[in-house]
Amino acid sequence: MTLGRRGLLAAGLALPFAPAAAAAVKEAWTRPAGLAPDDSVALWPDGHLAVPAGLVERIVQRSEDPQASDRMVEHIVRPRLDIFRPAKPNGAAVILAPGGGYRYVVIDKEGYELARWLAARGVTAYILFYRLPGDGWANGADVPLADAQRAVRLVRSRAKQDGIDPARVAFGGFSAGGHVATSLLTRFDAPVYEAIDAADAQSARPDALAGIYPVVSMDPAIAHPGSREKLLGANPDAAREALYSPERNMRPDQPPLWLLHAEDDKGVPAANSLRLREAARAIGASCESHVFERGGHGFGLMKTAGLPVAIWPELLWAWLGSHDVV
Repeated sequence: MTLGRRGLLAAGLALPFAPAAAAAVKEAWTRPAGLAPDDSVALWPDGHLAVPAGLVERIVQRSEDPQASDRMVEHIVRPRLDIFRPAKPNGAAVILAPGGGYRYVVIDKEGYELARWLAARGVTAYILFYRLPGDGWANGADVPLADAQRAVRLVRSRAKQDGIDPARVAFGGFSAGGHVATSLLTRFDAPVYEAIDAADAQSARPDALAGIYPVVSMDPAIAHPGSREKLLGANPDAAREALYSPERNMRPDQPPLWLLHAEDDKGVPAANSLRLREAARAIGASCESHVFERGGHGFGLMKTAGLPVAIWPELLWAWLGSHDVV
């Protein structure tokens, strides 16, 4: 199921939303027009997912500044990839998982803004709107990973249609989306769903992977408490905590890893990235990391003005080039 730009503006009429919510979704996706994607594709075939009873998707605009949209989407019922196409594709593809503490998924500052930045440089960018573990899905802790695996496979299956090289597919995640990404780093072949079509014959291992101020560990000493509780509940046992802590599951065949964090991040401690870096080094896995003095949490592209961390997109770009993705 694919929606073009016009179809996406009317998507609320076709999705399983209550009527009032559908009107709100339609209005939310039309604002601001300059950030609208070129296309949207559902991750799963129609009718495949058993949507929890009463779950209604909702988009909330958190900014009162018309020039600085900051939307989020709650209770995702249609996991999907929103696609930003470059005028002159260079064959590279980047899938982005925005953050939101596993309570919602940010649309603009960790999604559409960087997608436009990448598309301007020839990359086909895909924003992943993944299901949230606290919304009542069966096997809730694994639904973000299932959506991430499916996203990589689906993008590779669309290589000819989208003009990309299936051997140049990178994945990046911000904050809780960074946990989606780093879970994919170590569990890209975990059997978290059954194959449903030809796309699932593709590998879910990205060719490169980035964690941007990522949630990583479920160790209470450094974990982001909200993400941990949404993912695992209030009192997970030790085995479950270990399974969902990527730094404890590193493997030699994982993709090359790039990490970004700020020392003054009060939301997700920089220890998440540092611990993951040390775990990568311990097994000789490829990892480049950048830890800046200032930046806080959730800075994306737009909240870095005047700080050295503002250079991070160029650092990521150079790293992707060094691994033959861009």
